[in-house]
Amino acid sequence: MLTNLRILLIISGGIAAYKSLELIRGLRAGGAEVRPILTKGGAEFVTPLSVAALAREKVHGDLFSLTGESEIGHIRLARETDLVVVAPATANILAKMANGIADDLATTVLLATDRPILVAPAMNSVMWEQASTRRNMARLEADGVMTVGPGHGELAEGEIGIGRMAEPAEILAAIEKALGGPLAGLRALVTSGPTHEPIDPVRYIANRSSGKQGHAIAGACARLGAAVTLVSGPSAESDPPGVETVHVETARDMLAACLDALPVDVAICAAAVSDWRPAAARGQKIKKGAGGAGGAPPAALELIENPDILAALAARENDRPRLVIGFAAETDDVVAYARAKLAAKGCDWILANDVSPGSGTFGGDHNKVHLISAQGAGEASVEEWPHASKLDVAARLAERIAGVLGGASGGAS
Repeated sequence: MLTNLRILLIISGGIAAYKSLELIRGLRAGGAEVRPILTKGGAEFVTPLSVAALAREKVHGDLFSLTGESEIGHIRLARETDLVVVAPATANILAKMANGIADDLATTVLLATDRPILVAPAMNSVMWEQASTRRNMARLEADGVMTVGPGHGELAEGEIGIGRMAEPAEILAAIEKALGGPLAGLRALVTSGPTHEPIDPVRYIANRSSGKQGHAIAGACARLGAAVTLVSGPSAESDPPGVETVHVETARDMLAACLDALPVDVAICAAAVSDWRPAAARGQKIKKGAGGAGGAPPAALELIENPDILAALAARENDRPRLVIGFAAETDDVVAYARAKLAAKGCDWILANDVSPGSGTFGGDHNKVHLISAQGAGEASVEEWPHASKLDVAARLAERIAGVLGGASGGAS
């Protein structure tokens, strides 16, 4: 995604400047060329030597460099790039950007560039909430400047609040999105993880899904430029960077969140939704019989069927996604059951995977899938994918989706 792209990285003077070193490492690992500008304040937090060593490029900082300015260096820096990234972006540099002040190399380049600009604000929460900063951010947004973060958490002063610079992984995702991709302008909905159906306040019906595959798919679609909403059941997986994540518990909650996310261009139902739920969840913990372990057996647990999220999305009339994709987690006759599910649900693709004991699929880092796609007139094609990491499966699926939808004009609205 970043191969051969040129990123001009401006590091201004905030404690979060240390994160810029990891950002440079990530950009380089992705194949990008990084040209760094280090402000005078930034150099108080990270050294030119460390920045240059990671970027493998000269560090620029002096507007009046005799060598650089004899070649109109600030103009070349401003124009010979695909994207300008300011990380960290302090309140000071944001104010200068908003008001057209150019009193050093960084701000002069920012004023002289005609390339897209992405800022990662970092400051104390009181500074972030100041009316002047809000006005400056509104002006920059109106000017087309893109923003990632800030986040909420512990700040350098020991306070808790909003103002933390986005993590390098989040900035990388925002950079990939800003530079566009085959899914740019399209909206994706992904479900992930299990659902928990309460029996009483202590117990619930669930399954062994970890959410790893669904979360990986959401991240892969975002990296190709899609605006992604991830509806996740209870999972230990971290929210993917650059993705809007909605956390839910039950199948009914998940369906409601999916319908709220519409319209979308593609829906990928990777969640392992519980097929059944108790007819009535108890308000108090169900106790054993009065005799303790040897007491009367509990009453039978009555189950009712949960809503079918995949079928519901596939059956939408006015706002059906152009591509509806489901998963079939099976323990035997994987392809045959998946073919039947494709026809029954009315979706476009099914990814069938083997979750039998010993497969290591549930909770594991690898997957083995078959892509089954509807061909019309009740026919379906089956494509076997090699055993691969869930990240690789996600990337391959996102690329396949881009091949179908990426060339289509316009997105869901």
